[in-house]
Amino acid sequence: MSDLLFSEFKLGRITLKNRVVMSPMTRNRAINNIPNEIMAEYYSLRAGAGLIITEGTSPSPNGLGYPRIPGAFSQDQTLGWSKVTQAVHGKGGRIFLQLMHTGRVSHPLNMPQSAKIIAPSPIGLSGEMWTDQKQMQPYPTPVEMTLADIRDTVNEYAHSCRLAMEAGFDGVELHGANGYLIEQFINPSANRRKDQYGGSTENRIRFAVEVARSAAQAIGADKIGMRVSPYGVFNDMGVYDGIDETYALLAEELGKAGLVHMHIVDHSSMGAPAVSPEVKAIIRNKFKGAVILSGGYDADRAERDLSENKGDLVAFGRPFIANPNLVEKLKKKVELRVPDQTTFYTPGEKGYTDYPLD
Repeated sequence: MSDLLFSEFKLGRITLKNRVVMSPMTRNRAINNIPNEIMAEYYSLRAGAGLIITEGTSPSPNGLGYPRIPGAFSQDQTLGWSKVTQAVHGKGGRIFLQLMHTGRVSHPLNMPQSAKIIAPSPIGLSGEMWTDQKQMQPYPTPVEMTLADIRDTVNEYAHSCRLAMEAGFDGVELHGANGYLIEQFINPSANRRKDQYGGSTENRIRFAVEVARSAAQAIGADKIGMRVSPYGVFNDMGVYDGIDETYALLAEELGKAGLVHMHIVDHSSMGAPAVSPEVKAIIRNKFKGAVILSGGYDADRAERDLSENKGDLVAFGRPFIANPNLVEKLKKKVELRVPDQTTFYTPGEKGYTDYPLD
């Protein structure tokens, strides 16, 4: 075994101490949408990862769809995030901010009063979402974005990227997966537009590409990645004809824009449809930057896929929750703790910063 997983990797201008990535995971601890001290402690405890990607963070008041998720559009939020980056860097870690605009995955009770729920098309989600005030509530129908809304939102992403640099992040990952705003444009089940942002594959990926280019222009393409979830069904995303071709074109365009990584979500280990090896290979072939693999990995499978050049880095999610020192445990091949799912999204330290380092 060559231990590629624990070897250094050059990502853009930074060097990662290993190829283990801590996946972005929503944890809902940002009271008033502002990062805080316990979040700094949480991330710094996991600084053994080669790269940490933060929880989804909104670039706009309009994207604050869930309760207690952080934002990255105000000075208070920037100051809060600077505590996180300083804590992680103080432990020798590297950290990217993930920008996640929830789009239609939202409820007014989870947002500031001035915000509005926007999406490519006025198609509501089925089911309900949690609000702290009234518990489970049905999803409202979103407002269809105007061309001005689209332009403003693209600019919000760029502004958040600049604030991320001000806060001390090493880079930014754009969340183009899991049924949030960027994927709502990509997927025809959520995008019924008749203008230049809907219809053809080229039109449906236009928003994703514009956000990527704008972000790259703001802080440098070597600091920007994007997470994608072909075949994902989370948040009412449907499987459609031409998925492989869609992501081939997107990978090509993001490669042309010079992005530093693409992060492929594969939730088949949690019951979602499998992401075919073919589409992963297409992305690997078309995109010229680093590829991050994810989806129920253990150390042996990660090592095998790295050695077969299927990707450059491997992301681990839930194992990091109960095992802050996951990298050391993977090296030593010791048994992992199982996290307490009842505390995944609850406020406070319990189930967040109280897992032991052994």
